[in-house]
Amino acid sequence: MKLTKMSHSCVRLEKDGQTLVLDPGAFSEEDAALGADAILVTHEHLDHFSEERLRTALDANPAAEIWTLKSVAEKISTAFPGRVHTVGHGDTFTAAGFDVQVHGELHAVIHPDIPRITNVGYLVDGGRIFHPGDALTVPDHAVETLMLPVMAPWSKISEVIDYVREVKPQRAYDIHDALLTDLARPVYDNQIGALGGAEHLRLQPRESTAL
Repeated sequence: MKLTKMSHSCVRLEKDGQTLVLDPGAFSEEDAALGADAILVTHEHLDHFSEERLRTALDANPAAEIWTLKSVAEKISTAFPGRVHTVGHGDTFTAAGFDVQVHGELHAVIHPDIPRITNVGYLVDGGRIFHPGDALTVPDHAVETLMLPVMAPWSKISEVIDYVREVKPQRAYDIHDALLTDLARPVYDNQIGALGGAEHLRLQPRESTAL
């Protein structure tokens, strides 16, 4: 499996000639979802969900489809009739040749005065990769590679470290990092790497690795 990190929380997975893209939002590249056979969206916030990015991908590939939770599906099902599948916690499906399990229900708390929206995470190919979206969801399954939301308005580094400890992946790659400056990256690298209990890694936008 080939993993390519796009900007912020967008990830591309390639296997057996097919491409699965997760969370091509407005903070990711305009072509972040281009070439996708299937797209997964964790929630409705613009840094994870961009109708423009989705339209680019689905116009380019008439066979491409989207799997997402109800709140997003309601926004785009009319634009992409018959190509949007609604999923929720506990569901399983196959997309672009990848086996996917859905975990989680709610976005992390930003502030008690802000109502929580829905959010789901996607466990791919039996735990080879887990992308939690904007939540610190712990799946009831072993995880090899955790896509780690490293910096967000709703988190602090102690929570990120404890999340890695709880999930216990073999390795964790940073996502949700568009707001993290280069000046701060060594601080996060050192603390998460030293305290998380898993190999902590980072890919630059468009950089790939084999899993």
